[in-house]
Formats: sequence, structure tokens, C-alpha cells
Amino acid sequence: MATIADPVRYNALARTLHWVIAALIIFNLTTGLFGEGFEKIWASMPAHKATGFMILLLSLVRLGWRLRWRTPDYPVDFKPAFRKFAAATHGLFYILMLALPITGWIFASAGKWPLSIYGLFDWPKLGVTKDMAIVGASHELHEVLGFAFAGLVVLHVGAALYHHVALKDATLRRML
Repeated sequence: MATIADPVRYNALARTLHWVIAALIIFNLTTGLFGEGFEKIWASMPAHKATGFMILLLSLVRLGWRLRWRTPDYPVDFKPAFRKFAAATHGLFYILMLALPITGWIFASAGKWPLSIYGLFDWPKLGVTKDMAIVGASHELHEVLGFAFAGLVVLHVGAALYHHVALKDATLRRML
């Protein structure tokens, strides 16, 4: 692929949402996957839940932006297989950015503790109880999707670095 000196970039809102949501997702993957290891020094689960709600809200904003604005074109020599793979990956990201917070919200709503947004205000609970099948299923699905999301993040970062380092194209710079 040819090197592109001046890439067509996403607009400022898209780039900001991308990086803010990415940081929140990395935080939540870390606290979700390794939270028990933090428990002796920091009870991370309230922050994990609050951050999940922020991911949900910001993802809805991002999805709204995505449906309203056209993304920048890929470089002309971007292979059709890369286009399809990128589209599938981005579609999975949107699904997971919505599904993980929603499944977390479902089973957290059945708990005895209020759902707090960083101690500033409470988030409404859904009308579910621990004995409902949807609560157990959402907990299991939340865990499975969390691992899938972690793998997708690794794939996404790897692909961005592959484009930047190996192919020397402007794919990564479109989001910087």
C-alpha cells in the first residue's frame, strides 16, 4: 500500500468519542477481568458499573453521530478484504459497546446496592430480581462478551499498528 502523507481524518467529535470511549473500555475490561485482584486495595466494582453506564451513553452518542455523518473514505488502494474485515470489526464494537453495559445493568439492577454514578447521583434500576432467568443469563453473557471484547480490542490495536508500521498507510492517522 502506498504511504499517504495527509490522511482524510474523522471529524473532531468522532475522534474524541473514539479515544474517550476507548479509555473507558480499557478501564472496564481491566476492572472486570482483574477486579477481584484489586479488592484488597480498592473496591473497583462501583467505578466499573458507573463507567459502564458512561460507555453506554457515549456509545449511543457515537452511534447517533455514525448514523448521521459519513466516515472518511478508505485510501484508494485499501484492499476489499480489509474493508469488509474493518466493517465487521466496527460493527462488533458497536454491538459490544451497547450489549455489555446493558447486560451489566440488568444483573446489577437485581443487587441490593444502589447504582451510583461515581457517587454523584443514582442510576435507575431495572425491574428485575435475582431469581429471574434474565438476570442469571445476563451475568453469564456479560462475562463471555467481556472476554470477546478484550480479544476484539487486541485485534483492533494490532490491526492499527500493522497498518501504521508494516503497511505504512494512513489508517491509524485517520483517528489521531
